[in-house]
Amino acid sequence: MVAWVALLWILLGIDDATGGSLNTLGITPRRPGELLDIVPAAFLHGGVAHLASNTLPLLVLGFLVALGGLARFFGIVATVTIVSGLGVWLTAPGNSVTIGASGVIFGLLAYLVVTGFVNRRVWEVVLGLVVLAVYGSILLGALPGTPGISWQAHAFGLVGGVLAAFLFRRQRRTPPGTLPPGL
Repeated sequence: MVAWVALLWILLGIDDATGGSLNTLGITPRRPGELLDIVPAAFLHGGVAHLASNTLPLLVLGFLVALGGLARFFGIVATVTIVSGLGVWLTAPGNSVTIGASGVIFGLLAYLVVTGFVNRRVWEVVLGLVVLAVYGSILLGALPGTPGISWQAHAFGLVGGVLAAFLFRRQRRTPPGTLPPGL
């Protein structure tokens, strides 16, 4: 996670040094060619304050999700990034450009909150509730109304996190000598 966040800061430095040239990789809605920008848009930020506000939640939530394994982590992040980006592409105002990792952050939050219920594991439910208690206030960012904030990225990040909880749910182990549930 430290390497990922360092990359985000390096990209911000490059973007600042080149007069914002990387921001052309942000998502402009409903333009077919912009679909390719869904992934890079999640790595770009609109300035130091924007990235600074995303750094700690990304480190903490990303670390907690990565504890489940790197392959699972990358699958979850890819799912969230694509769902959030497609949601922005479909629903954001036509004259906007969306960049930032906050859609991913909202997706990681949703994944951590929902996955314990999906997996039916008490410790994961408890972790999800603790994460919700600490970071739950950011959910207000999924509501429309704050100028310059993409509620679409946040809301669809949440959807992507819930979807990822189901796509990457852990299979329950069947004790030796028993049949799996439903047989």
